[in-house]
Amino acid sequence: MASSLSSSKSFVSGSRSTTEGGFFQTSDLRKFSSPTVQISVRRSTPRKLAVQAAGSTYGNYFRVTTYGESHGGGVGCVIDGCPPRIPLSEADMQADLDRRRPGQSRITTPRKETDTCKIYSGVADGVTTGSPIHVSVPNTDQRGHDYSEMAIAYRPSHADATYDFKYGVRSVQGGGRSSARETIGRVAAGALAKTILKAYSGTEVLAYVSQVHKVILPEGVVDPETLTLDQIESNIVRCPDPEYAEKMIAAIDAVRVKGDSVGGVVTCIVRNVPRGLGSPVFDKLEAELAKALMSLPATKGFEFGSGFAGTFLTGSEHNDEFYTDENGRIRTRTNRSGGIQGGISNGEVINMRIGFKPTSTIGRKQHTVTREKQEIELIARGRHDPCVVPRAVPMVEAMVALVLVDQLMAQYAQCQLFPINPALQESLELPKIEPATMSS
Repeated sequence: MASSLSSSKSFVSGSRSTTEGGFFQTSDLRKFSSPTVQISVRRSTPRKLAVQAAGSTYGNYFRVTTYGESHGGGVGCVIDGCPPRIPLSEADMQADLDRRRPGQSRITTPRKETDTCKIYSGVADGVTTGSPIHVSVPNTDQRGHDYSEMAIAYRPSHADATYDFKYGVRSVQGGGRSSARETIGRVAAGALAKTILKAYSGTEVLAYVSQVHKVILPEGVVDPETLTLDQIESNIVRCPDPEYAEKMIAAIDAVRVKGDSVGGVVTCIVRNVPRGLGSPVFDKLEAELAKALMSLPATKGFEFGSGFAGTFLTGSEHNDEFYTDENGRIRTRTNRSGGIQGGISNGEVINMRIGFKPTSTIGRKQHTVTREKQEIELIARGRHDPCVVPRAVPMVEAMVALVLVDQLMAQYAQCQLFPINPALQESLELPKIEPATMSS
């Protein structure tokens, strides 16, 4: 076999071009032409690759693009793909923006912004029209002079240096796009997403602070089935347990007066989640949630269900056994899976935890370098949160809601467009569009 292959003649005589990626030259192919068969060959022109890497848009069906910088004219978002005829006003978004805004208590940044939003398009007569929704919030309390030192020196563990490494230029005042003010657009869009989820399937997204520094809310103190927004909002740290809330506030106060900062954990639960959200392999629901939540400023970790603690269990200890409830629905007796199995929601409560680092901009002396690579000492000025987690709560809720709305639309388009298999699937029932029940 080897000898016959080596001695066989080449099918096409003549030389081949190696400059065309190893393919025949035009002259080679013309040898096959005859009076009745003509082969025309057009030279292919190399095409330039276009890379879209702006990084400011999330979602495939319910798409949100945020814009603006900390010390620019304003911040906001454009929401594309929103279903029409959804009742929407500025007040519907303002409630969550007020939970996110700075200056709301002594344990947040003292920057004073009302964060009053205005809707410029996509809404007519109090309902969405199906066209892009533009929401804008002006910046009114900028102090650019606070960043004079940061113009030449990099804040340790901040995005200052990496923005220079990537772009060769950066917006110094307020950190530009790396500032948490960018999340205003996310929270505004998330408020709309939560309204859609609640109206469509009764889905509720609630987040709360479960850890500040070394103060950890014990497992089981909060019941995910009965947790309410009022419990979360009953104190300035947004921990639903009053006793631990006081301990957390004290921990923040202790570092605040020293010009230092601490991190913490935000826990998020989602009730009444439709089954079937998420797709196998690369678009698993937990993967989408992780990407969305880890895109928030200062995030350092994500886990759902049993998380890393599940690694200490055996399979028999960890598995969620199935049963049939009184309504004939298949349920699980435990929920170590966190409401997601195989990357797809199973209808149980989704629970996840997001770790936030200590705020990197602090009022204590630190060693750093300048843009000219000179080693110096820096004491950062400006107004910054001693702990980001109290204000991160509505940000987490927003990103989770944006993921779920996008996945809900994907599920309806792929798996609910034609009659379902009622023995195994649950229908995503369409609600009646009634403003009294749709408004949040």
